[in-house]
Amino acid sequence: MADGQTEIRKGRKFDQVLDGARTVFLRDGFEGASVDDIAREAGVSKATLYSYFPDKRLLFMEVARTECVRQADEAMEVLDLTAAPEVVLRGAAERIVAFISSEFGQRVYRICVAEGDRFPQLGPQFYSSGPLLVRDRLADYLRQAVDRGELRIDDIDLAAEQFAELCKAGIHDRLIYGIGQCCAPAEARRIIDGAVAMFMARYGVT
Repeated sequence: MADGQTEIRKGRKFDQVLDGARTVFLRDGFEGASVDDIAREAGVSKATLYSYFPDKRLLFMEVARTECVRQADEAMEVLDLTAAPEVVLRGAAERIVAFISSEFGQRVYRICVAEGDRFPQLGPQFYSSGPLLVRDRLADYLRQAVDRGELRIDDIDLAAEQFAELCKAGIHDRLIYGIGQCCAPAEARRIIDGAVAMFMARYGVT
């Protein structure tokens, strides 16, 4: 910890530090990533790194936040939101399943749980940039689909959260408890198919 600082500070090389940290975290994981390696990859001194991020956990969470936003933005660019709901929801489900089953996604979750007492801001920070962001992006799409008469939904936010949770069925608990292998492509498709089918059975227009 640097000078009792517990908040992130921004400066001229802030994005440079983030880019370097992202490369090292994705390559070495959280525990394997050293501050020396991150500073070297970012092309900055350790003093500069610590002036922005006094703790490696805070740096990791900022990397996680920007990664979540990046993936959400990319998904919105790739998905054709005017396509049939089954198509849009399948694309969204594929990205949700890919993230929660990734090593990076699992590390973020475990750090939030393990470090929640020491850094109580980590959980809310990741929630707002991860699960809440997913819910809000899904809700935006669902409102469009409802306005076009493609879906019938009374509580948009609840429906968005329900779909995100359906995408985690059979994955999340097995991952955090280390039970079995997850997720083979066939298993991921099974979960995605089930999530889309159940959501459409509840909210689809027949």
